[in-house]
Amino acid sequence: MTLLDELAALLGPQGCLTGDRVPEAARSDASRSGRALPRALLRPASVEEVSQALALCHAAGQTVVPQGGLTGLAGGANPRADDIALSLQRLAGIEEIDRGAATMTLKAGTILQTAQEAAAEAGFLFPVDLGARGSCTVGGNIATNAGGLRVIRDGMTRDNVLGLEVVLADGSVLTNLGKMVKNNTGYDLRHLFAGSEGTLGIVTRAVFRLRPLPRARATALCALETYGDVLAFLALARADLPGLSAFEAMWRDYFALNQSLAGLRLFPDPPAFAVIVEAQADTPVLEAFLAQAYEAELVADALVAQTEAEARDFWTVREGHAMDAHLPGMINLDVSMPVGRLDDFARACREAVLARFPGAHVSFFGHVGDSNLHVAVAVPGGAGDADHAVDGIAYGLVREFGGSVSAEHGIGTLKRDWLDHSRSPTEIAAMRAIKAALDPHFILNPGKVLPR
Repeated sequence: MTLLDELAALLGPQGCLTGDRVPEAARSDASRSGRALPRALLRPASVEEVSQALALCHAAGQTVVPQGGLTGLAGGANPRADDIALSLQRLAGIEEIDRGAATMTLKAGTILQTAQEAAAEAGFLFPVDLGARGSCTVGGNIATNAGGLRVIRDGMTRDNVLGLEVVLADGSVLTNLGKMVKNNTGYDLRHLFAGSEGTLGIVTRAVFRLRPLPRARATALCALETYGDVLAFLALARADLPGLSAFEAMWRDYFALNQSLAGLRLFPDPPAFAVIVEAQADTPVLEAFLAQAYEAELVADALVAQTEAEARDFWTVREGHAMDAHLPGMINLDVSMPVGRLDDFARACREAVLARFPGAHVSFFGHVGDSNLHVAVAVPGGAGDADHAVDGIAYGLVREFGGSVSAEHGIGTLKRDWLDHSRSPTEIAAMRAIKAALDPHFILNPGKVLPR
């Protein structure tokens, strides 16, 4: 009996897809950088099935690529033709909401939006939120340590995970689904698996910490004239705006293009910086704060959303989804560095990209409140070496500015060969040692994260 025969016998016809039953979606994550379909797609429906499937693959030396909602942008879920992909989408559902502990226990294939809605129905806020909420899974969020829109308030995904269940490469099940905020008992394995991108183990269940559901939310879009004003405005918001939950900045070119693509004219003359400020507070509280900012001459203009629809307009411009169709082949980069250096980086990066590719579109936006900048580049005619050249320019500057080549998207394959721009040889050696200890046959998500 072959390995695929054993897997088919274990998982059944719905749990082991081969040949033309493997869907095209298994080829790539949202980066569209995957080229090959896997030799099989496993769809286990229980932790026991994940464990037994991995034990069979481990014994056969078969490589396995975990897949969640396939919304990643770093190639981390892309299989090769001789890999087997393992999807967690059938392992979904909310097991428990513990109101006393303010926790939610759920399976890894649960869609993020499903978890958010269940938490809200129970009177809580699920603290992870990102634009792909309707299709990404919580297991994928943990594996990539997803960031998102409100990290300034609630932290990254790993900051909200209290307990994990993980299946290791040999099929062993590591379970610690504790609900305690304080648990100081040696190595914290949660943080080891969060952000490991499926290279150390496959997350199957998790306990998330819940937050109180906000009674109100107020949102404003502000126009500022200098990056110094943006920094001062951020400092004022942190000090004097109760319930600050988001602080998002858009540089002029990004804002101007995206308000136009959205059919909006929020500011007739696009400002040097457009900032969305959101607070868990009533609108009068936000208006009083903005009055302070006006008096300090930090804000040139501001629009306060009076309805949910107006707030959605602000966020539509910020999320910029229309750019993908408007600028085919757009290169999206995700970097971080000390918040005071973000505009210096943006200026240097724009100048260097335009010197290499005259006429390119280069724009910037990001979660300035947590030092994360996104770079959008579209090269005229889609020059063949554009991706690598733009990466080299941007990541070279990241190294110079003491930043990270990946703020929240992970490493996958697309950033793997640039990892040494942010991590020292000693750090990379330590990562290799951890990988060798937990996955000695190197079957889990091969070729991801660690440089070749």
